[in-house]
Formats: sequence, structure tokens, C-alpha cells
Amino acid sequence: MAKGIVRKITMQEVKETLGKLSLTNQYQVHFSTLSKTISDYLKRSRGIIDVDNFLSRNVGILCSDASLPASAFATGEVKDNFMGIPQEFAHTRLYTDIDFTFYVDEDYTSLSIFEGWMDFISSGVSTNLNDKGFFRRFRYPDDYKVNTMTITKFEKNIQRTLSYSFKNAFPKTITSLPVTYGAADLMKVTVTFNYDRYIVNRS
Repeated sequence: MAKGIVRKITMQEVKETLGKLSLTNQYQVHFSTLSKTISDYLKRSRGIIDVDNFLSRNVGILCSDASLPASAFATGEVKDNFMGIPQEFAHTRLYTDIDFTFYVDEDYTSLSIFEGWMDFISSGVSTNLNDKGFFRRFRYPDDYKVNTMTITKFEKNIQRTLSYSFKNAFPKTITSLPVTYGAADLMKVTVTFNYDRYIVNRS
């Protein structure tokens, strides 16, 4: 081929490239086992008998929306190394919170688990909630963070997967759930999770 001549892309090459794009609706969410302290708290306060079984089997199926994580660097600007040329240098890796949306089952188990988990985080005091002088004392992070929360992205042939493992995750926010008269719709709850870091595994 002569130098400077660009070869045209064939239609077959276009089909092969566009036919191998990833789809957004094939993924799976999985939680590692909660600590026995949290499980006992959910059993005692929420009446949920088998929390680990529900998390490992049902919650992944009930997850209607998820996001692969974003990542960024915090940078510092240096202006005096080279005259007239400002430079930026990365100094901290930033991990942003991530949202997961779950269908609420008719027994409200999925909602109760996340609400109970957040209650546990701030339940380091035995004072009755109805008492006038009630106050909260938060637990240590090691008590309420789950070791691993995973979202796995795959395709129909399941030959390749992309797995994101979130380390030391815990629920940070539960969004409001609107209820209204009118046409019925499926109830969903969106839970925002915070985590220390994530690890990407490709297979």
C-alpha cells in the first residue's frame, strides 16, 4: 500500500465491530455475608429470619438498576515550575458513591434489610426510641461495613465478564419512596452505597 493512502473500512468490518457491542441489561449484583451482629439485629428488630439467604439469592434478582463505578483523581496545581505553564499533578484517588435500585417485594424484606442496616449503624445506644431524651451513638466502621459487594457485567454468551468488587461498603442513603393514587406501578427503592475502594476483575 502506498504511503499516505488510507484503506477504506469494509461493510463486513463495520458489522463485526458494531455487532460486538456490550448491552446494558445483563448484570448481576451480589452481597457477601453480613456480620452475625447485623444479622441478629435485623432478626430481632425487623423479624427477618434468614438475612444472608435473602441477600445472596433474592437481592441480586430484585436489583433493577445499577451503575458501574466512576473514579477520579484529586489534583494539585503547580504554576511556578515553568513560566507561563500551569501543571496539574494527581495526589489522591477518589471513589464516588454508587447507586443501586431494588424492587420492593410484597413482604418489604428488601426495604427492611437496608433500613435495618442503617438503623444498626446508628444504634450504639440502648435508649428507647420513644424516650424524650433519646440520642444516637454510632458504631465503629468494622461493625457495619460489608467485606465485599460485587456487580458483574456479562454478555449473552457469558464468555467474558467484568466484575467490580467494592470493599468495605455500607448503605449511606435511602431515597424517598413515593406512593400515590392512580395507576399502579412497581415500588422501587434506591440505595446509595459508600465504599473504600473497588477492584476490577476481568475474565
